[in-house]
Formats: sequence, C-alpha cells, structure tokens
Amino acid sequence: MSNSNTSTQAPSALQRGLKILQRFDWRQNIIYVAFVAAFILFAALLGDSGFTTQNNLLNIARQTATISIMAVAMTFVIAAAEIDLSIGSVAGLASVVAGMSIQSFGPIVGVLAGLLVGVVVGAINGGLVALLKVPSFLVSLGMLGLVVGVARWITASAPVPIADNNFIQIFGGGDVGSIPSLLIWALLFVVIGAIVMNKTKFGRQVRATGGNARAALFTGVNTARIKFNVLLMSGVVAAVAGMLYAGRLQSGRFQWGTGDELSVIAAVILGGTSLFGGRGSVIGSLFGALFIGLVNNGLILAGLDVSQQQVVRGAIIIVAVALSSKRKSS
Repeated sequence: MSNSNTSTQAPSALQRGLKILQRFDWRQNIIYVAFVAAFILFAALLGDSGFTTQNNLLNIARQTATISIMAVAMTFVIAAAEIDLSIGSVAGLASVVAGMSIQSFGPIVGVLAGLLVGVVVGAINGGLVALLKVPSFLVSLGMLGLVVGVARWITASAPVPIADNNFIQIFGGGDVGSIPSLLIWALLFVVIGAIVMNKTKFGRQVRATGGNARAALFTGVNTARIKFNVLLMSGVVAAVAGMLYAGRLQSGRFQWGTGDELSVIAAVILGGTSLFGGRGSVIGSLFGALFIGLVNNGLILAGLDVSQQQVVRGAIIIVAVALSSKRKSS
C-alpha cells in the first residue's frame, strides 16, 4: 500500500513543481536568475582569486552603492516614461560644490550647497520637461554637458580636497560598527524607494503617468507635476550620490559620476523597469546594480583590461534594452 501511495503522490508533486515553473515570469525576474548564475559562475572560476572573500564582496557592495542609490531615483524617472542623462554629471558638480563650501564654511553649509545643486538642476530639467514639453532626453543630454562644464570651470579641473572628518565619516568614508556607512545609505534609499513606489499614491501615479499619460490625466493625475517631481528627485538623489563619492574618496572632482548614467539606466532596465514607462521595480534596480558590480569585479579578477570591460558593459546595456522591448511587446 505504501508503494502505491508514493507512486500516486510523486506525479502530483512533480505537476505542482511544473505549474510553478510555468507561472514564473522569467522576463520579469530575469535579473535575479542572472545575478545568482553570475555569482555561481564567478565563484567557481575565481574562487582561488579571492572572489568569494568577505572583503571582496564588501568591495562590490561599496562600489555599487552610489549606482544603487541613483538607480532608485532613475526607477521613478523611467517608470514615468522619462530619462535623465545628467544624473552622473550632477553627482560630480555636487561633489565639488560641497567640497569648496566645506573648505570655506564647514560641513553643514557644504551639505546644503551640494543638495542645492541637485535641487536647481532637477528643477530646471523638470520645468523644461513638464511645462515646456521639451523631451527629457534632449534636456538632460544638454544639461549633462552644461553641468560638467560648470564643474570643470569652477575648479579649473583640479580636485577639491576634503579633510572634515565628520563629513567623511557620515558620507561614505566611515563605518557603523562593522557595516560601511555607504551600505547603510544605499539600504535606506532602496527601502524608502520601494515603499514609495509600491505602497503610496505617488508611486501609483508615477506608473500611471508612464503607462498612459492621457488616461492618467483623465483620471485626475497631474502628469506634469509627476514628471517635474521625478526629475527633481533625480537631481537631489544625484547630489547625495556625489557627496557620497566625495566623502568616500575625500575629495570633490568633476569626474565623479562620469559615465554612471549608463550603468544606472542599465541597472534599472535589467531590474524590470520598462524603458517605455508604466512599470518600476526598485528592488530589481538594486539587483541590477549589484549584477553590474559583480560582473565588473569578476572581469577585473579574471584579468581583463579596461577596454574589454567596456565591451562587456556595452553588451549588458544592449541586452537590457532588448529585454525591455520584449516586455513591452509581450
């Protein structure tokens, strides 16, 4: 009797497993599968090179923390069917403005000055997009060049040293117990971003605006205000990321954040946010950023040079856009 019971139960358990696999949305959750697969692959191939050591894994988390923070804001921007190409350059300008202000007036004024950079740039981007209906791609592309030029101009392309220990400890250079403060910042932004996106009226309105702006307008959503707010948020978060660069590296430089916009956008799209708007996953964006950091770290340990790493990053971005297009058409 026991054998017959076992034989009848085994197919039903197998069927349940197959049904779970059939219901699993592979496209929507591809980043989690890719992250686990990449980690296992690098752990197997590079275990002897120190890939799985605690120090190396912490380094990956540190190196991707600022990308993760900016990806939270970019998730809202892209979910609203907009784009912000100036996010990396704003981080660089905020770092030098904060550094110069700290030298002259102290850390409190330095932090406020850095945040002000994000507010001003974000408000200009948001105003041009929301009020004048200028495409965000063009606005932020122009702002990218403008902001980099300002950062180089006011510093004569030289670094701005930061020696204030309080600023350094708080903004990415210190630890809370055994946990780097940079990771606490990233976790804080991700938790708040996920709650706002998934549990608040604002998050629903962002997705509605990106999914169908005309329909959202008819249901009472102020789509212009939503677009303004997400671009303002992107500028402020970029400024925070810039100050985290400054605190961790103890200087403000216009180079901080250069090229980060590509990594941030790739992380967001890989994480399940639709490039065409209407859907956003903050947790997915976090794993997208960690995936990119994991790949970069693995390529370095494998001995690939900078040009080869750039090829792989470019391929990741192409895959991310292709996956986003398939999600849109499915």
